[in-house]
Amino acid sequence: MRKFFQRLGSSLMLPVAVLPAAAVLLGIGYWIDHDGWGTGNAVAAFLIMAGKSIIDNIAMLFALGVALGMSKDRDGSAALSGLVAYLVVTTLLGSDSVAMLQGIDPENVDPSFIKIGNAFVGIICGLVAASMYNRFSHVRLPDALAFFSGKRLVPIMTSLAMLVLSLVLLLVWPPVYSLLVQFGEWISGLGAIGAGLYGFFNRLLIPTGLHHALNAVFWFDVAGINDISNFWTGNGEKGVTGMYQAGFFPIMMFGLPAAGLAMYHTAKTKHRKQVGSLMLAAGFAAILTGVTEPIEFAFMFLAPMLYLVHAVLTGLSLAIAAAFQWTAGFGFSAGLIDFILSYNLTLANQPYMLLVQGLVFAVIYYFLFRFIIVKFDLKTPGRGEELEETATVSRDRSSIDSKYTAQAEKIYAALGGSENVTSIDNCATRLRLEVKSVDVVDQQKIKATGVPGVHVTGAESIQVIVGPNVQFVADEMKKLHRNDGRSVSGS
Repeated sequence: MRKFFQRLGSSLMLPVAVLPAAAVLLGIGYWIDHDGWGTGNAVAAFLIMAGKSIIDNIAMLFALGVALGMSKDRDGSAALSGLVAYLVVTTLLGSDSVAMLQGIDPENVDPSFIKIGNAFVGIICGLVAASMYNRFSHVRLPDALAFFSGKRLVPIMTSLAMLVLSLVLLLVWPPVYSLLVQFGEWISGLGAIGAGLYGFFNRLLIPTGLHHALNAVFWFDVAGINDISNFWTGNGEKGVTGMYQAGFFPIMMFGLPAAGLAMYHTAKTKHRKQVGSLMLAAGFAAILTGVTEPIEFAFMFLAPMLYLVHAVLTGLSLAIAAAFQWTAGFGFSAGLIDFILSYNLTLANQPYMLLVQGLVFAVIYYFLFRFIIVKFDLKTPGRGEELEETATVSRDRSSIDSKYTAQAEKIYAALGGSENVTSIDNCATRLRLEVKSVDVVDQQKIKATGVPGVHVTGAESIQVIVGPNVQFVADEMKKLHRNDGRSVSGS
């Protein structure tokens, strides 16, 4: 079950990674015409509508992304089937279709069917499509029907499965939607406290990857909150819409980089240069893009007490920003790029105060982390012996070999190579690996490549935290795995 949710979380990152494009288009469009939202400038209107085309179809992107990510070999036909699934269910359960099926006036249709095209249903469509792909992509039909064998069979079986599921949802969706809305209204009713609780659990769930499911409830149109889309399209209440995003800016841009500085200053002198290089790169990524996992994973498992403090401070930050109604928004994460793009949006409310709050949190993070590390002698990076053998990555390689290739080769070898590695995947910052046995893995050699951390998630699964460039390392490792497989089969 854990593997399922971790892989689902990774799959959800595919559509979420598209949101920065929408943020850039909407942000620039609104900077050009911040009074008329495009009504006074054709270029602004063009950019804003282009951005809205992504934001307004996020549910469809979830169906595509989850179908692709959850399929066993990430084939394009799985994504196509995800689109088929989404089109079938949203057409069959649209207001007019439901009115016809129930023999009632469209105005009397349950309101839940007006919202059938939401992220929650998109995820369900993706899961169904991936399941159909994994089950039928290699099925061979009789010669007379051979054209429809294999991958061509998947969209057909997906559409049939969605016919059945649509009938189920016709009965089940109204009460499910009602519960989701009640949950959203309950959290929203808690105001700043609700925002704080969300921020706390958002960070607390990071190690499991389940924070993506929680984010979907608050950021997208699952429970009626839809914080990201409403903020960027101006469809909300100033000072309220964006409350589930704003409090992250002081943490991502100020708090965690300050925590990294504290870990650098408390590291042993002989390790300080290595820790400094790691924290400098990770801190820059956090400030600029809001990607914080390289910093968080550096102390998450080495010092769980610190991570709990970090989760509490994150919740406190969101609660404070919500209480004072300071709002800004992001398309991907709470970094400087998104802060600048959202600064002048209609629903941005005193966003500069988030910078003031960030400076305060930087001081709190630095001194609190430094005190706890020293007081309890926590083995944060550079305070144990885990960096004793750390070496740079393949300095003796020829200039035509990239650093990603060199790093991938070392990590792959430390994992046990083709004899131990069974699956290679990645999310935004981590390698997600399946192995025959984690006992074979040499974690010290992996850490010696300069990665922020290694996390064993099961007897046959392990994660390596690389950072924002993880895709390039993963691609090189997949090449090694394919080549090793051919070598073994040909020997």
